[in-house]
Amino acid sequence: MPTLVDARGKACPQPVIMTRKALAHDREVTVIVDNTTARENVLGLARSQGCEVQVEERSDGIYLHIHAGAAPAAAPAPAPAPAAAAGGAGSSVLLIGSDQMGRGAEELGGILMRSLMHTLTEVSPLPDVLILINGGVRLVVEGSPVLDDLRALADRGVQILACGTCLSYYELKDKVAVGTVSNMYTIAETLLGAGRVVSL
Repeated sequence: MPTLVDARGKACPQPVIMTRKALAHDREVTVIVDNTTARENVLGLARSQGCEVQVEERSDGIYLHIHAGAAPAAAPAPAPAPAAAAGGAGSSVLLIGSDQMGRGAEELGGILMRSLMHTLTEVSPLPDVLILINGGVRLVVEGSPVLDDLRALADRGVQILACGTCLSYYELKDKVAVGTVSNMYTIAETLLGAGRVVSL
């Protein structure tokens, strides 16, 4: 019998934390969530650890049946999520909390942010990870004036993480055009594991 994790009604990042704890002890885990954000976050975690996942939508919730495969001969430490690996020691993380840069005139702030994003495509070294929270998530959605620059950065290996809770708050979840919809667990791991964090 798989271990059952009932994460319905739990706010981000609790479903991910509960799933990760269960996978540390069991190879077969069924996680129940009640929203698409939690579903995508749990899916991302499971797949980052090489697990197979079957998704079943029922009237009482979304069931994610996770199979971790055969147990390895020697149990290693749990594999980190991709963002945690990218944000490891020595890495640089740029934390962006707005679609504008600086305080003052909004129009000027937008101009400065567009200038920064374009400049990042030309400088070296590149940041390893861009984390976008709060109003910063507007930069990764359809119609953003910096999409081409962000895509260029992604093509060069920069990981772009957009807060799923923030996207849901602004009703932009279905308009993401670049990067990965992330969760606070992964964001916290990335920030705490980074060699350097620059906050805008």
